[in-house]
Amino acid sequence: MLKLSAFLLAACAALPVHADWQLDNESSRLSFISTKATHITEVNRFRGLRGSVEDDGKVRLQVELETVETGIPLRDERLRKQLFEIARFAEAEISAQLDFAPLVALAPGAQLELRLPLLVNLHGHSHEYRSELLVTRLDDRRFQVVTLAPLVLNAADFGLAEGLESLRALAGLPAISLAVPVSAVLIFNAR
Repeated sequence: MLKLSAFLLAACAALPVHADWQLDNESSRLSFISTKATHITEVNRFRGLRGSVEDDGKVRLQVELETVETGIPLRDERLRKQLFEIARFAEAEISAQLDFAPLVALAPGAQLELRLPLLVNLHGHSHEYRSELLVTRLDDRRFQVVTLAPLVLNAADFGLAEGLESLRALAGLPAISLAVPVSAVLIFNAR
């Protein structure tokens, strides 16, 4: 009986190592900063996120562009329709490949810094970025991933410069920056 109990305990402890990891949307946040008229900077976010990390280390994060939230409903609607064109491009996707073994070997509370190439697909265009991430093993079934430095996306790399110009003209602004810093706090749970 003792051997059976030890075996079951070991099997349960090993489960998260061999499980897929799913993003906890409620506990996660993806934010971006917009700058207009040279000195006006605002923090915005997306509320709809889905993601996973598979056993082979493949990472996928889908961003539902219709869930953009700036705090101003008219601006949100303009971003959805005129910039992101959600009827054609409903989601952005961030993908990466990582060595998952060192992460699952972390003890609860332990952290690991990663420098990882990320591929961002947005508005029909792809661009690769070098990311600096901090991974924290919260407990046996949860990880937290935080950007140590924001990814600075250039709207022109994704064919969004024309849409930003249209928004600038509608709002009567002298300028809207093409540089958009993006940061994230993501929680993944073992499935």
